[in-house]
Amino acid sequence: MPAHACTSYPAMTPNLASRLTNIAPFHVMELAKMAAELERQGRSIIHMGIGEPDFTAAPPVIEAAARAMGDGKMQYTSAVGIPPLREAIAAHYRRVYGLEIAPSRIIVTAGASAALLLACAALVDKGAEVLMPDPSYPCNRHFVAAFDGLARMIPSGPEQRFQLSDAVVREQWTDKTRGVLLASPSNPTGTSIPHHELAKIVSTVREKGGFTIVDEIYQGLTYDEEPFSALSLGDDVVVINSFSKYFNMTGWRLGWLVVPEYLVPQIEKLAQNLFICASSIAQHAGVACFAPESIAIYEQRKAEFKRRRDYIVPALRQLGFQVPVTPDGAFYVYADCSALSDDADRLTIDMLNQAGVVLVPGLDFGPYTARQYIRLSYATSLENLQEAVGRLDRFFAGRP
Repeated sequence: MPAHACTSYPAMTPNLASRLTNIAPFHVMELAKMAAELERQGRSIIHMGIGEPDFTAAPPVIEAAARAMGDGKMQYTSAVGIPPLREAIAAHYRRVYGLEIAPSRIIVTAGASAALLLACAALVDKGAEVLMPDPSYPCNRHFVAAFDGLARMIPSGPEQRFQLSDAVVREQWTDKTRGVLLASPSNPTGTSIPHHELAKIVSTVREKGGFTIVDEIYQGLTYDEEPFSALSLGDDVVVINSFSKYFNMTGWRLGWLVVPEYLVPQIEKLAQNLFICASSIAQHAGVACFAPESIAIYEQRKAEFKRRRDYIVPALRQLGFQVPVTPDGAFYVYADCSALSDDADRLTIDMLNQAGVVLVPGLDFGPYTARQYIRLSYATSLENLQEAVGRLDRFFAGRP
């Protein structure tokens, strides 16, 4: 056989892990691809689909990253993060929430996604049920499924602020339930769990010997209430946070996890094996997020997000959408489109193709609200929001 020849084998499909059947595609990304194709054709598209701030990292953070690279601080770090960043996060909890959180309980991660993955790896056994509301951020249920757990999506309508209540947790808890995974404020709804209700949920889960994981990545973007963290409810609560939303650092892939002391060595060994560490450059830059000049910038941007919310919610109602719960945080509106269409998925495709506006149907966030609701992200300029409302007004006026 000539030296350049290669042996031909019959085409074979490898055996794939069965857990893949429990992971659904991310529909918002499919819409983003459709929008990108229209833009390549020369169409003007206003993006209100993906939840990414239109702001980027603050100048002091970019300068800190440049210094870190100039100083050669680009090697691996400890799997739990560099001490200055863990200490800065602890000081942040003290300043904003009045909480004394030991830096040793803070684990720096490669984004909030890695934090959720590590938490589920440590706490979710095969077959374990984890309660969460329907609607929820889709990746949350997939993190549970990745470790062969079962995410039990509990229908949660506007009367519950699209969140779980203590009464529902008690009612739905079974012998297989091991914990709850909550988000406050929530993606896709922008709603928070009232403090007193969250305290009752934590107490119930503790009574049943379960775990409580609270995703607080939008906690810095809360507009109508005093700052509050679930960490105030006990050292056994596991909290996820991120530099992506309030700190506007989506592509830097930096987040953190606060866990009970007994979990730290377990999470650390998982992080060592699964991730080695978060980006060293992002970590050194992240320390600068907590400088007073950076916080001043973030607070100005937060005020701008609130201004956008206060414009878009009444504008959506004027267009014919129902917004049964005014969002109090994040940068999302979860709007009922049933007065305009009986199929949210079809409606979002029509709005994209005919009006050039990207919105997301409830399909990603759970079956309960899949056909009735759309999610709008107001993480774009007020001018874009105003243009989008004008386009949608013309779109609906021209429908038969």
